[in-house]
Amino acid sequence: MKTIKELKASGNILFECISGSRAYGLATASSDTDIRGVFVLPKEKYYSLEYVGQINNETNDIVYYELKKFVELLAKNNPNILELLSIPEDCVLQKHPLFDKLKSEYFLSKLCKDTFANYAFTQIKKARGLKKKIVNPVEKERRSVVDFCFVRTEKRAMPLKTFLHQEGLEINHCGLAKISHMKDCYNLFYDTTMGYNGIARAHANEVCLSSIPKSEVPIALLYFNVDGYSSYCKKYKEYWSWVEKRNNERYKSNVSHSKNYDAKNMMHTFRLLHMAKEIGEQSKIIVRRSDRDFLLAVKNAELEYEELVEKAELLRAELEIIFRKSHLKDRPNLTLANSLLASVRQEFYNEKQQ
Repeated sequence: MKTIKELKASGNILFECISGSRAYGLATASSDTDIRGVFVLPKEKYYSLEYVGQINNETNDIVYYELKKFVELLAKNNPNILELLSIPEDCVLQKHPLFDKLKSEYFLSKLCKDTFANYAFTQIKKARGLKKKIVNPVEKERRSVVDFCFVRTEKRAMPLKTFLHQEGLEINHCGLAKISHMKDCYNLFYDTTMGYNGIARAHANEVCLSSIPKSEVPIALLYFNVDGYSSYCKKYKEYWSWVEKRNNERYKSNVSHSKNYDAKNMMHTFRLLHMAKEIGEQSKIIVRRSDRDFLLAVKNAELEYEELVEKAELLRAELEIIFRKSHLKDRPNLTLANSLLASVRQEFYNEKQQ
């Protein structure tokens, strides 16, 4: 049982619901429908080497957690998992009576201060990451090793391409030889008859050397900025991988708002911080958001990035005080969690045998 189709046919789903923006009450016309669920692995698979902790589709819009993994994440106060215990009834697609044994009050603890806040601030980092990518795009045409080569002649240093252009030299007639004890530095030779290998082969990540007669005299010293080239390659790969995978509608929305940050990530920052505050004050998770208007204003990029970061920092500081005074336990009772896990699993297996 490794696919969603196999899972649905097995009859082993314990819980299934609509989650995400539709459960929060924050869905818009372009919102996806996220599905989350919990299943019990068949007994023979659970006790074998073929344990499967999670089944999902390629985009992770649909994810089902095996009961053991689900309880482990609950015990760690994972925000995305805890909220499944308090999903609004109109979002529940199916629920086995045994699932009701897993009550949120058994798991909510002061750990939520850190798990919710830390997750919230990763959203800020993601939003800031988009800001950097919007402001600093990387050209599609990839730069080569040659673009990171520089020469020194007399008292001057300049890009290799500039040097060759000024001297009227062709790059394919160039040859390089290592210089002992000088890392990434080479003697640069030039001859139209020697058949030198040039500076670098196509798509290579390093310079290439040539066989140079001892009698030849170098025309300059060449330096290959290896660190600069490596850093550029990493940035290029990250940027164009992001372009390939990004949600274009979401990206265009952010750009059209003239806000150089991911407004959806910022919205989730405040959703998480507000939910953490409610947990600390009321000892419960409120999934359907009463702060919908504010959160959608954030999603619509109606506030400035710096203002939002300041608000988030103030909220995080407030959480410290709230959770210090909270009556929540310091952390979930793992003995109880283990007992619930064993009880639910055994009862489910017993039902299957009847």
